[in-house]
Amino acid sequence: MTTRAQLLALLETHQGEFLSGEEIARRLSVSRAAVWKAVKALRQEGYPIGAVTNRGYCLSQGSDILSPQGIRKFLSPACQRLELTVLPTVSSTNAWLREQAAQGAPEGSAVIAGGQTAGRGRFGRSFFSPEETGVYLSVLLRPSCAPLPQVTRLTALAAVALCQAIEAVSGRSPGIKWVNDIFLDGKKVCGILSEASFSMETGTVDHAVLGVGMNVYPPAQGFPPELEQTAGWILDTPLPDGKNRLAGEFLNRFWALWTEALPADAIREYRRRNLVIGKSLTVTLGNEARAAYALDIDEECRLVVRFEDGSIQALSYGEVQIRL
Repeated sequence: MTTRAQLLALLETHQGEFLSGEEIARRLSVSRAAVWKAVKALRQEGYPIGAVTNRGYCLSQGSDILSPQGIRKFLSPACQRLELTVLPTVSSTNAWLREQAAQGAPEGSAVIAGGQTAGRGRFGRSFFSPEETGVYLSVLLRPSCAPLPQVTRLTALAAVALCQAIEAVSGRSPGIKWVNDIFLDGKKVCGILSEASFSMETGTVDHAVLGVGMNVYPPAQGFPPELEQTAGWILDTPLPDGKNRLAGEFLNRFWALWTEALPADAIREYRRRNLVIGKSLTVTLGNEARAAYALDIDEECRLVVRFEDGSIQALSYGEVQIRL
């Protein structure tokens, strides 16, 4: 670990407290000059580190910058072994992690970014991912490490974990719009994209990459015109460590659902929070749009609908819009 990373971990642990340069140098087994150089580097990255003569250095308690050290403060013991990579910006967290998966990265590897230049949603659509106001996170999963039924419910598990994380940090109660969108006050604040890689030899899943995008704060430049009426955010005002805590809370909850074989509990929660059950919908399957009524979510997290001709179908995929 670099001196910069060690210093950030130490300051995160003692956030709001002053540590003298001499004390830091002793703890890190480096020179005072190395400490100053690391402080300067962190300040250039935006970390609000104060310095007071005869008191030392202090990381402001009001900071909200993504970092592996900041996220780990909020991780449960079971999640401390997860490999975290935090990047200021990346083309796509899913694409970055797929490359790592091809090189043998272990299950539980995660990349968290503050912005994406080529974020993607379902069906190849772009996902608006401005820097500094969102959290974009992907986790690598190896299905052989978990019961196969959970793989097919991956998006549902992530949706439940996101709702629980948002509620823990913001106090607000989000809902799920089948199949992969999280809503607050009628506006989308998170999206989920699950992608799997199959082995041509065995026909089984080699690995899966779960990606989530969270609109934490309102974008500095606002949303694009096409999103102004539909997109929202989780926190109205900056919260100290808000982004780190959201990332940590999500990982805690998702990892428990993924590894502890609790699909029945998750499905009940997924159904309870779903916004479409009991609503009239427009269902789009391929190029065909049909009117339907949402009856339920089944045990496989499929949406059970009744079409206008009276036929009932359990949908594994598709697009739905609630008809007012």
